[in-house]
Amino acid sequence: MIHVKTLLFTIGMVLWSLMTMAQPADYSWTTQSANSSESMPLGGHDLGLNVWVEQNDLLFYITRSGSYDEHNTLLKAGRVRLSIEGGNEQAAFRQTLRLSESVMLVELQGATVTLWVDAFAPVIHAEVRSPKAITCTVSYENWRYQDRPYRKNEGRQASHKWRKPAGLVTSADCIEADEQAVTFYHHNPATTLFDRTVEVEGMEAVKDQLWNPLAHRIMGGKLWSKELIYQGTTDGVYASTDYRAWQFRSRRPMKRQGFTIALHTMQSEAVAPWLEGLKRTVAEAEMARKDSRVRTAAWWQAFWQRSWIEATGEAAEITRNYTLFRYMLGCNRVGADPTKFNGGLFTFDPEYVAAEQRFTPDFRNWGGGTMTAQNQRLVYWPMLTSGDYDLMPVQFDFYERMRGNAELRSRHYWGHEGASFTEQIELFGLPNYMEYGTKRPAWSDPGVEYNAWLEHCWDTVLEFCQMVLETYRYDRADIDRYKPLIESSLRFFDEHYQYLASRRGRNRLDGDKKLILYPGSGCETYKMTYNASSTIAGLQRVLDTYIEVKQMQGDTALAPWRALRDRIPEVPMREVNGRKMIAPAQAWERINNSETPQLYPVFPWRYYSMASSGDIEVARNTYLYDEHAVAMRSSKGWKQDAIWAAMLGQQEDAVRLVKEKLGNGPHRFPAFWGPGFDWTPDHNWGGSGAIALQQMLMQCDGDRIVLFPTWPKEWDVRFKLHAPHRTTVEGELRDGKVVWMRVSPKERARDVEIL
Repeated sequence: MIHVKTLLFTIGMVLWSLMTMAQPADYSWTTQSANSSESMPLGGHDLGLNVWVEQNDLLFYITRSGSYDEHNTLLKAGRVRLSIEGGNEQAAFRQTLRLSESVMLVELQGATVTLWVDAFAPVIHAEVRSPKAITCTVSYENWRYQDRPYRKNEGRQASHKWRKPAGLVTSADCIEADEQAVTFYHHNPATTLFDRTVEVEGMEAVKDQLWNPLAHRIMGGKLWSKELIYQGTTDGVYASTDYRAWQFRSRRPMKRQGFTIALHTMQSEAVAPWLEGLKRTVAEAEMARKDSRVRTAAWWQAFWQRSWIEATGEAAEITRNYTLFRYMLGCNRVGADPTKFNGGLFTFDPEYVAAEQRFTPDFRNWGGGTMTAQNQRLVYWPMLTSGDYDLMPVQFDFYERMRGNAELRSRHYWGHEGASFTEQIELFGLPNYMEYGTKRPAWSDPGVEYNAWLEHCWDTVLEFCQMVLETYRYDRADIDRYKPLIESSLRFFDEHYQYLASRRGRNRLDGDKKLILYPGSGCETYKMTYNASSTIAGLQRVLDTYIEVKQMQGDTALAPWRALRDRIPEVPMREVNGRKMIAPAQAWERINNSETPQLYPVFPWRYYSMASSGDIEVARNTYLYDEHAVAMRSSKGWKQDAIWAAMLGQQEDAVRLVKEKLGNGPHRFPAFWGPGFDWTPDHNWGGSGAIALQQMLMQCDGDRIVLFPTWPKEWDVRFKLHAPHRTTVEGELRDGKVVWMRVSPKERARDVEIL
């Protein structure tokens, strides 16, 4: 072990001065695609485009964060098709994603099509340049041109899951064209999925106090161009879905032409305010057109300077795919809602994921506005180490907006305070009504999901509370607006479990004056638990960090939080074949799923790692010898074994599992993993792989920073990563030796160790 103080600084600074700032390599294809599953992602602001060229037509889907319809489906804004006439059909083809600037360049029939999304506005720009005059046809294609009845199993794209109500339809969009533009929007009715949820869950008495984000939501946009003129409509079929196309054609053959698309979303009973808002967005896009690409490129170039992991040889593929995945996360930096674990902004026609799912491009399994927090958390944890703190508030705001409804839920059902966040939660803070249970016995607790997997699953919110606190520890982020969320989430556990104990007997606490966390749940796996280790470790860590952060801020109002910390029991242990290990809980009734919550004290709660002072052998015993942990080991989907292996120094497993996580996925774009347990592109698959790769390179605990704890010495790598206290660590490992290193600020070098 080397303690890095001033060691390597001289050579590091010399080499640094000679180096250019890292930018990711372009990603290119030289042949056209067969269908939308062979698309490339492009995005920015809060928009995602799937772009591909098929039979000489350039096509792209548009998805905007927060575009939820009346059934809570995340709708696409439509599909755009560009065709060229009069070009050179013998010219070489190339499609390139220039990651450094977030721009797509398509060389097609001798012309160059340039696509980008403005980093500061929900606006898409397309430019076509050709050495000779050509004619372009641009079509806006929409499959919701009429009401679409739901088909069997299609309810899984919405919140109706596996039992859709009779006569269910997705209502038609409104689409109007004039000579130079087409305007399109979906307007939710007054009655939506929200109303069905409130009814099923017995919340009607307080319905007028609940926040309802679905009623009258309008989302859509406008495509326009001065070089194109409207030609009328045509009908067609793509994949298994019929559509209508609003077509525009070049006024005359030109060497340079293009079009722009602006998106707008709001809630309004009348359409006029939405049209006014769209008009402003269009006007702003016209004013900013000249500078749009330059300022977008500048934002992305700064994004790539924050951090990177670039390896050669055997590890080159996985670090490239890590970079491609991070790019997709960067496309939703200011979204109305967080990047969804089950496809993010980049889903495509579902039959190319599962052949039997012959539904519209809006389909994704596990819903649009429904949040499976157990999966969702993995999308956002890697952003701390990559320094992408500005991408995280969209996830935190999601919970803060729901807080009022979650608090009202606790008061309504049980008469106590604290925010009750369940699993399979809707964007308005209530459980998904199908997971809640539509056929419930009269005796069931109305605040608990009548669901063998989800009953008593309360603690996933703690991970997002911890992420909030870590953004302060890492970057001194302003987290004051999230403190009510943290405090209300903690208060729920204290009040709810004392409430339950008081209904069983005279005492609210156990004999050691600790909370009795029963009935609880170890994820969705260990059910009806008594003191689940994952819940206890989460409460301990969030409370410890909250107290630490309040002290760092000079806040002396610590007494209630210290008192609550004293009421949290210890993580249960057990001995198996003479080996001490972490128990899933003190007791449980059954095993229901394939998670390993007894390793949650390792990750996400970080009580055991190569950098921590905890008894790592206890955690290693759990990883290596717990029969359930071994039996459930996998790299699929949300599985975390790669992370645990990396954090516990199990290099052979870490290497194997991270290769499986971040190796090329099953589709043409290598970071379109999945479907895993969810959907494609599986972002919690990518997130868990990204966390594991980061932990192989660097682990932090308190002030301590440990480098290369599980990184193979034969993997040459160059990296820049973030650590707490506004610290960055950059360096290069070559032939098993650190050839240069730079720590900022310099005084943090004393806290760095190389294993």
